[in-house]
Amino acid sequence: QVQLVESGGGLVQAGGSLTLSCAASGRTISNYGMAWFRQAPGKEREFVAAITWRGLRAYYEIAVTGRFTISRDNAKNMLYLQMNSLKPEDTAVYYCAASVGDFAAEPSYHTMDYWGEGTLVTVSS
Repeated sequence: QVQLVESGGGLVQAGGSLTLSCAASGRTISNYGMAWFRQAPGKEREFVAAITWRGLRAYYEIAVTGRFTISRDNAKNMLYLQMNSLKPEDTAVYYCAASVGDFAAEPSYHTMDYWGEGTLVTVSS
């Protein structure tokens, strides 16, 4: 079992930045593909970014490409999401997720095995 706890959410003005963190416990995440998803009010949970086991490859949803950066520190069992140039449409609950197995493409919601509780990001206009 892997337990995931997100932090770093909050209220920020449009154009601002936030860094989300995800602390993993229970097992080392070095053999897990890791990803961020988000869910806006009234919408389905959607993919944001993913990173392979060793951090050699990352995948991004088109709307965040060039603005968000996913990274991981396997030694610390941590996952991060640096979010720059935030827009009101980025407002959502952001979830950290882990997949047993590595990624060869953008992962879907259904392929993830473990989830955190989420952290709320609110971007004001």
